[in-house]
This record gives sequence, C-alpha cells and structure tokens, in this order.
Amino acid sequence: MKKHSFGEWMIAVRPWSIPASAMPIIVTLAFLFYKGADINWLYGIWALVGMILFHLAGNTWSDYFDYRKKVDADDTFGAKTLTTGMFEPKEIKRLAIGLLAAAIVCGLGLFAVTGLPLLLIGVAGAACTLLYPVLKYNALGDLDILATFAFLPTLGTSYAATGAIDWTVLFIALPVGLITDGILHSNNTRDMHTDKRAGITTMAMGLGSKFSAWLYGFEVIFPYVWIGVCSITGLMPLTTIVIFLTVPVAIGCAKTMISYIEGGIGLIADLDVRTANLQLMFSALLTIALVIGKFI
Repeated sequence: MKKHSFGEWMIAVRPWSIPASAMPIIVTLAFLFYKGADINWLYGIWALVGMILFHLAGNTWSDYFDYRKKVDADDTFGAKTLTTGMFEPKEIKRLAIGLLAAAIVCGLGLFAVTGLPLLLIGVAGAACTLLYPVLKYNALGDLDILATFAFLPTLGTSYAATGAIDWTVLFIALPVGLITDGILHSNNTRDMHTDKRAGITTMAMGLGSKFSAWLYGFEVIFPYVWIGVCSITGLMPLTTIVIFLTVPVAIGCAKTMISYIEGGIGLIADLDVRTANLQLMFSALLTIALVIGKFI
C-alpha cells in the first residue's frame, strides 16, 4: 500500500464540499434561534460534526462504487483519486468505512443524550448514505440527496438541539435542499453520455437534456420565490430578502445550463462548483438574516 500525503487524503474526502452538508444544519440552528427556541448549542454542533462525517463517508463511498461501475473513467469529469491511480480501490473503500463508522459512533453518542427520534433519523440517514450509489444508478439519486442533505438533517438538528422535532424547519430545508440537489443534478446532466456508457440511469438521463436543464433552473430559482413568500407571510423575518442579492448568480447558473443544450457539455463542466458556491452564499446570507431578524 502506498504512503499518501495529507494533501492526497484531503483530495480523497473533498473537504471543499462540506458546505453542502454543513449549511443546512447551520441555517436550521439560525432559524430555531430566530423562533426563540431553547437551543442546546453543544448538541447542535455535535449534530453538525456528525453530518459532516456522514457527508465525507458518502463522498468516498460513492467514489468507490463509481469506479467499480466504471462511471468514473479517465475521460470523465468525476473524482480522479482512483482513475489516476492516486489511490487503490481498497484504500478508498476502507476510508469510506472508517468515516462511516466515525459518523455512526458520533450519532449513537448524540442519541444516548437525546432520544429515540434521533436514532430513527440517524438510521435513515445512514441508509441513504449506503444506498446512494444504487439509488443514483436507478434515477433516484436526486431524491436521496434531498432526504440526506435537507429533510433529515434539519429535522434531526431541531430534535438534537431542542429536544423536540420542529416541523417548521422544513420551511428552510426545502430552498437550501433544492440548491444542494442542483449540485448533483448539474453533475448528472453533464455526465449523461458517460453515465449511459457505464450502463446506469440517472434522473437527468430519464428527463433528457431539455427537461434536465429546466429542472435545474427550477432548483436554483424557486428557492428565492419560496423565501420571498415566507418573508411576506411572516413565516420568516423580512431580513431574509437579503438572499436576493445572490439572484444574479442563480440566473447566471440557470442560463448556463440552458445554453449547454446547443453550446455543448463544455459549457457546464464547472457548473457543479458554481452551484456549490451559490448554495454557500444563499445559505450564509439566510443564516445572517435569521439571526439579525431575531433582534429587529
């Protein structure tokens, strides 16, 4: 087995993707703070750490199966840790199992000091992580991402931090989760031809280029409509309209996706990165707006 540098291990786990899993937790805590909930911040941060571990485990687990299934190859845009020979498949598999074990231990510890609902949510999250490759290969990856990065973590965080499930956190789970799902969907749209070669079926492939582009547009634009309505109706403070500062970024991403239909795959080669940046900006502004809204 080769000796790897710290930098190579970082490439393997892709820490730059952490905002996709961290921001839903952070926004949830901000929303609960705005509502005046009695928050146990230690447990909230504990939930955040556990979610990040699950995410990193999911990254490496997916890379391992994508390589075995030949979804990732020398000519694809996917992770290069295995296709370049940087790591051996068994190394990535062991890393994924180790990270998943750490995430489970973290979750069980939090369950021990909270209650049964958190265990049920955690089991569902672990199942989504383990089953993600299979679900992705059968056009269900987008739904898995919405569950794993939106609905389950926000509900779990509300229970861990307050001792009760607050269903209203779904109001912030949906818009943040849709943009997060846009990261995956832009990936899958870009990779339709190579995914077909590998013999898998993603939602993007099922929809085709045109409808995949329109779905992506919905995923990055509708969150603004949602927050606007929630703000006007009083479900969220008026300060949340600050997220509209990022509308030009969202429109730019949507236009890029639509233009690729005639302009070619090269136009959306880095759209997943741009969408991830959008998610981070949107979520960060939403978090700040909720905190400020508490004092206005």
